Amino acid sequence: MVVGGLPVLAEDHTERVARFALAMQPLVNEIADKFGMSGLAMRIGLHTGEVVAGVIGKKKFAYDLWGDTVNIASRMESHGEAGKVHVSEEVFALLKDTFAFEKRGEIDIKGKGVMQTYFLANRRTPHSKSV
Repeated sequence: MVVGGLPVLAEDHTERVARFALAMQPLVNEIADKFGMSGLAMRIGLHTGEVVAGVIGKKKFAYDLWGDTVNIASRMESHGEAGKVHVSEEVFALLKDTFAFEKRGEIDIKGKGVMQTYFLANRRTPHSKSV
């Protein structure tokens, strides 16, 4: 799991996480090829919103995150496709001017109902088209 904007708020946290997600895909392919595991692919899911964060444990401490935002990001990943970055409508709304997207359509998300989702394609260039 990756989180942006914690513990110090960054106004561009959604864009930073999106760039990171896009950069991870070719790295996974490169590592898979290096170890003879061609065909290995990663699903990534993105959502944005508020979370509760804190340290848990008495002997072995762990920093963890909870909340609807975490659950929706997890659902974006689990309902996504290998080799793609699946995002919520909230992420799309924040990044549609700087990234290109492919409309996935409405899908039924467990515990949330029907949601409009998108695949993050790449950073927008002057000639790129998006949904």
